Amino acid sequence: MRKVVLVTGASSGVGRALCQRLLQEENELHLCLACRNPGRAEAVRAALVAAQPSALVSAVQVDVSDPRSVLRAAAELRHRFRRLDCVYLNAGIMPSSHLNIKVLFSSLFSRKVIHVFSTAEGLLTQEDRVTADGLQEVFATNVFGHFLLIRELEPLLGHSNSPSQLIWTSSRSARKSNFSLEDMQHSRGREPYSSSKYAVDLLSVALNRRCNQQGVFSSVVCPGTMVTNLTCEIIPHFLWTLLTPIIWLFRFLANAFTLTPHNGAEALVWLFHQKPESLDPLTKYLSATTGFGSNYVMTQKMDLDEHTAEKLFQNLLELEQRIRAAVQGTD
Repeated sequence: MRKVVLVTGASSGVGRALCQRLLQEENELHLCLACRNPGRAEAVRAALVAAQPSALVSAVQVDVSDPRSVLRAAAELRHRFRRLDCVYLNAGIMPSSHLNIKVLFSSLFSRKVIHVFSTAEGLLTQEDRVTADGLQEVFATNVFGHFLLIRELEPLLGHSNSPSQLIWTSSRSARKSNFSLEDMQHSRGREPYSSSKYAVDLLSVALNRRCNQQGVFSSVVCPGTMVTNLTCEIIPHFLWTLLTPIIWLFRFLANAFTLTPHNGAEALVWLFHQKPESLDPLTKYLSATTGFGSNYVMTQKMDLDEHTAEKLFQNLLELEQRIRAAVQGTD
């Protein structure tokens, strides 16, 4: 029987590279692309099948920032599939990012230069927006939409002899100092991306505490620093091209500069081949690339506590109730 793998944000960046690599390594998969734009999803689906003619690839339209879209997509997935073996919660946004030039140049001449460039700590601020449902857009896309999707897909997860995996795309930029339970949507801050990725780390831990006995296991990944649509919104592509030789040199000092989505997908693909019950729920798995271009996987202990994780989960459940009531009231 083919394993069924769902990937959100599959039409570009590390999501698309992940799909390509999975199909290259696993012939017997049913890969479902969960994308916001149906036209782009169909183009990617056709390209994947052209490269791997024996592949079984389908698509479902979903905008994870829109609860109504998530509920519709989940209903369609429940109709199509009896189970999901692996769900990659990869879709994400980092809107209107601004580079802090002062921090950039001060970092160049400090001992923290490699750390800052590897994690973007202090380098980036974002201008967030509010969605039609009154949610902060980064939080809605990176955290809540995926939380709601998983809640809706529970009937397809973990109900057989083999467990189901949830694999979240997090980031090295996820920092405890940028997250607050009192403002979990980061409406009062300037680094919603970092906050949302820390919330993802917490949510993964909470899911493991609640769902491991049902055969559902959650992990988080950082794909490293890559040139994608997200990063090209921060620095134009031609500047990335100019910086590439410098970044190649940095690779000999730090391993976070994966540069390409293909390299960034390393930890995502690696986790697919692991026994999920053997993985440490408090560990983040990092894609890494050597100075000579070889890919490998590193681990990093996450800076969080399980009490905060559980409290975030409770807060998300309360928000889910409010959103569901609002959606039902307008349908």
